[in-house]
Amino acid sequence: MTQSRILVTGATGKVGGSVVAQLHASGVPVRALVRREADFPEGVQAVRGDLGDPASLDTALEGVDSVFLVWPFLSAEGASDVIETIGKRVRRVVYLSSAGVGSGKEKPGEAITMFHTELERLIEASGLAWTALRPTGFASNTLGWAEEVRATGAIRAPLARLARPLIHEADIAAVAVQALTTDALLGARPLITGLELITQERQVALISEVIGRPVRFEEVALDEAIEQMKAAGYPAELVEAVLPAQADMLDNPEPINDEVERITGTPARSFREWVVDHAADFR
Repeated sequence: MTQSRILVTGATGKVGGSVVAQLHASGVPVRALVRREADFPEGVQAVRGDLGDPASLDTALEGVDSVFLVWPFLSAEGASDVIETIGKRVRRVVYLSSAGVGSGKEKPGEAITMFHTELERLIEASGLAWTALRPTGFASNTLGWAEEVRATGAIRAPLARLARPLIHEADIAAVAVQALTTDALLGARPLITGLELITQERQVALISEVIGRPVRFEEVALDEAIEQMKAAGYPAELVEAVLPAQADMLDNPEPINDEVERITGTPARSFREWVVDHAADFR
């Protein structure tokens, strides 16, 4: 019997790219959805398509059994049409959601949590077999500091004491691979976390240790950071959702669990391991 092919959206991103790499390394036929030309290992099929245009997905979905879905927009607008299109061709969807869903924090205006909540609802109602992965903060988001580290050796940001169990994209991908290739996580919404709560100040110290040169954390006020991010072009709804939610985590930190190890058989990677894997980005 021919092995089913898996379509990975967000395939040029950190998590999607790791899903592609791990599926390919396991010998699973994998197809990458791309909007423009991109390089993948030999044997990975890249197909043009755009989640903003459901009609463009037909070729990518041909012969596909399962989809790893990363939603690239800040609202759920258009998602119902995409999920309907997927549902006509595919049996299973594994959706990259967020730990904020189901936490009781889905308040109006919290843009990221709200669109993930709506995507989960649409997928569950679609008739597709599904899994919704709910990771805590991505370690890869600290790559937003890389240019400052290289240029000045200083990170100017709010919330030095903010501690999060940041998760390596390879660990999210490893859980996704289990959800895509086995039935163990059908209908599940696993909360997956990093190994430990680690403050932003400590994150910067670890980056400094790994790259072998001084990097310091310079704390700025939250209001100042919000205005700076808006001035830099970040969408206001994103800034006004993310930074206040992070401030709330000072007193209400995200939980830590061993779901990555339970699901994959391998403990989650530490933040230091993530930095070692990405040291070249900061040098």
